[in-house]
Amino acid sequence: MEINLGHSAITKEIYLDNAATTRVMDSVCQKMVEVMTKDFGNPSALHMKGFDAEQYVKEARKNIASALKVDTKEIVFTSGGTESNNMALVGSAMANQRRGKHLITTSIEHASVYNPMIYLEEQGFEVTYLPVDAHGTVSLEALEGAIREDTILVSVMAVNNEIGTVQPLDKIGEIIKKKNPETLFHVDAIQGFAKLEIYPRKLHIDLLSVSGHKLHGPKGIGFLYIKDKVKVQPIILGGGQQSGMRSGTENVPGIVGLGEAVSEIFKNFPEKQERMYALREKFVSRLEAMDGVHINGYAHRVSDENFRQGAAPQVVSASFEDIRAEVLLHALEERGIYVSSGSACSSNHPAISGTLRAVGTEKKYLDATVRFSLCFDTTEEELETCCETLEALLPMLRRYTRGGKR
Repeated sequence: MEINLGHSAITKEIYLDNAATTRVMDSVCQKMVEVMTKDFGNPSALHMKGFDAEQYVKEARKNIASALKVDTKEIVFTSGGTESNNMALVGSAMANQRRGKHLITTSIEHASVYNPMIYLEEQGFEVTYLPVDAHGTVSLEALEGAIREDTILVSVMAVNNEIGTVQPLDKIGEIIKKKNPETLFHVDAIQGFAKLEIYPRKLHIDLLSVSGHKLHGPKGIGFLYIKDKVKVQPIILGGGQQSGMRSGTENVPGIVGLGEAVSEIFKNFPEKQERMYALREKFVSRLEAMDGVHINGYAHRVSDENFRQGAAPQVVSASFEDIRAEVLLHALEERGIYVSSGSACSSNHPAISGTLRAVGTEKKYLDATVRFSLCFDTTEEELETCCETLEALLPMLRRYTRGGKR
């Protein structure tokens, strides 16, 4: 099995854990090596090496701002998605607490949003956690009812990292700004950026978090979009780089790699997106035809005239009756197929998903759920091989699983 779309060919492996991390593009690697070995200056240096490094940073910032249709000055580079979320939440809460101390988020956020919210509660802030429906979509009625005069921030993820639900960001943004124009809207777009068209100005987004390694860029780099005039208190202090918003010598190779990945991935983006949606539709249909398989979240995509909703193109969450997720994961791994039994961003210790509980998943499925996640390089042949492997494995695993089918 070969993958040739923008990467060196690899054989005999089928990687379906792209929501955890992605393989770095060849062009990204090449540019990063050039920066690390040739143009390796410190952007703050006054000589030519420093000037060249600064130009690399400016070019990457320009690529990212263009993809979002925002100004370059609104992009702050970070070490990744977790830092971006922490800066957005803790930084904006601390900077705006004179206006109020009420925050809103959902019951299915990633740990890099949930844990900062817990921290802010310990600092005296009040947090409202919005419920979601059986598909994982946030309740718009609950959101509208929760926004108050002292609400300073609402944080909602664009795409759930476990079940792939796309939130109606356009409607959420409209409700927030209509109910309280001063309330900031933060979007964790770590699973959404470069999978969906997300334009902050159109969607009333004030803060948006992105991670490089989810889109074929390097690990250890990300960015936070901060709308002009939005007050955010820096959480890393030092030499005052990036206009004082994020001190520390810029990770030039990482920034260059991220900028290159963004530039490449948005070439012919609508076609790439449609192709991945088509692959997902076929894959889900095959899974649904198997005995004892349940799709979590939206099985298929749903659209409206403003923003695609329902299922994201890259994530499929499936529960397999009478089979423990970890057992199925390792059985697939032995056959060269790599998937996940949950979010890989917290730890390597499996735990029952809070998202699955929040959407009301039956108890028998809580420890029987596997996440398959595609990328633009995924092929129809790979997904077909995965389905054929599952069809062969499931009866066998159920036969030998304690309490399973006999």
